[in-house]
Amino acid sequence: MRSNRTKFVLACCTALLLALAPASAWAQEPAAKQAPAAQANLAPSARSAILMDADSGTIIFEKNSHDKLPPASITKVMTMLLIMEALDEGVIKLTDKVSTSEYAASMGGSQIFLEPGEEMTADEMLKGIAMASGNDASVAMAEKIAGTEAEFVNMMNKRAEELGLKNTRFSNVNGLPVDNHYTSAHDIAVMSRELLKHPEITKYTGLYQDYLRKSSEKPFWLVNTNKLVRFYNGADGLKTGFTSEAKFCLTATAKRDGLRVIAVVMGEPNTKTRNAEVSQMLDYSFAQYMNHTIFKKDDVMGTVKVEKGSLPELTLTAKHSYSVLLKKGSSVKDIRYELQMPKLKAPIKVNEPIGKLIVYQGDQVLTEFNVDSPATVERAGWWKLFKRSVGSLF
Repeated sequence: MRSNRTKFVLACCTALLLALAPASAWAQEPAAKQAPAAQANLAPSARSAILMDADSGTIIFEKNSHDKLPPASITKVMTMLLIMEALDEGVIKLTDKVSTSEYAASMGGSQIFLEPGEEMTADEMLKGIAMASGNDASVAMAEKIAGTEAEFVNMMNKRAEELGLKNTRFSNVNGLPVDNHYTSAHDIAVMSRELLKHPEITKYTGLYQDYLRKSSEKPFWLVNTNKLVRFYNGADGLKTGFTSEAKFCLTATAKRDGLRVIAVVMGEPNTKTRNAEVSQMLDYSFAQYMNHTIFKKDDVMGTVKVEKGSLPELTLTAKHSYSVLLKKGSSVKDIRYELQMPKLKAPIKVNEPIGKLIVYQGDQVLTEFNVDSPATVERAGWWKLFKRSVGSLF
């Protein structure tokens, strides 16, 4: 009897803790699901590789995907992610002038040949990073946002931790060879997926050629280091990388018929093999899989009440497409979803994870998504709470 009573009490306590879980409990993106029947022999020459559905995070194929490896310029995926987030938060604007320090101008490797004191807009710097892999532009933008490269690197590592990246540590913003700087194919795919939640980034990463310093006497011609954006149908990003240590690396993305996938390879022997194996990975995805959309961007997903908030409730709107990956020809009639929200209490920050969208096929969980707050909700003053309380009585 005592054993049954104890089990009952423990079950009640567990249910209560789940009901009262704070919003921070939802902070990490749920673990990616493995696609059904993913048996393809892809990327044979790569040291590590992964193929992922960008919408759901479902893994289609992986090979040594958690190995810690030097990423070279693929580092700039995280650099660009923090730039895009700074733009969203109003920390910087695309029209802001960015000055080049002596230190930024001293970067070797891939660069756009910034002179000390030279100014470009954030828009031009971002173009130089995305297309030409500018090490100098990366440092200049880091200094603009964080004051120093070292502080920006701290931001990169903090963001990696927030994304649940277990095999990533950054020591600089551009991927030039340095000790204690590594990531994995899996972690790169997660970073790339997060970057693609800012769809405007492909305006830069998907452009094959353009100019900087257009109005000067010596315009600088940019050609995208990722040749797939010109030669592969649907490709529009994301980032190449090479050092003698890292060999040839690429995180690529392409979209066809509503399906966007991310293919990452690390340690390829040369650019020809790298591009051919990534193209094969993308081909495999589009031949074998399809997306089933749960919510389109800007669809209303539901509402949630906020206890003691300046806003009594939040309307949840899809910031991007929410979909599940299925084998082509699969039935979609028994796919359903539910929103799981803990009790929310102000204050809440915009983009803070506040719950989950869980998608089922029958009783099986297909995938889970974090749901973020669409707005900042401050704690309401006592007078507003009093009026709200009194108003509810009538």
